[in-house]
Amino acid sequence: MKVNMQSVNFNADQKLIDFIQKKMDKLDMFYDKVIQSDVFLKVENTSDKANKIFEVKVNVPGDSFVVKKQCKTFEEGTDMAVSSLERQLLKRKEKLRAHL
Repeated sequence: MKVNMQSVNFNADQKLIDFIQKKMDKLDMFYDKVIQSDVFLKVENTSDKANKIFEVKVNVPGDSFVVKKQCKTFEEGTDMAVSSLERQLLKRKEKLRAHL
């Protein structure tokens, strides 16, 4: 799957990029028609510890899913967002299967 990553207000290191790519590649197991995904990593300038925002937009034929998570680390946000996307993609797959 093609994953476009953008980090806002900081430079993401290669380890984080590889981690996100690996997690996003797992989505292909749940729904194989994913066209591409756009990942946005943002750091908010707040005193709150959970100042990291992980936002992902996944494009599938005829639809797109957007998930936004705010956590203490990008890894935690990635895990939460990917599990949310897994549920959404499985739901879409079941819906399409019901119409056949």
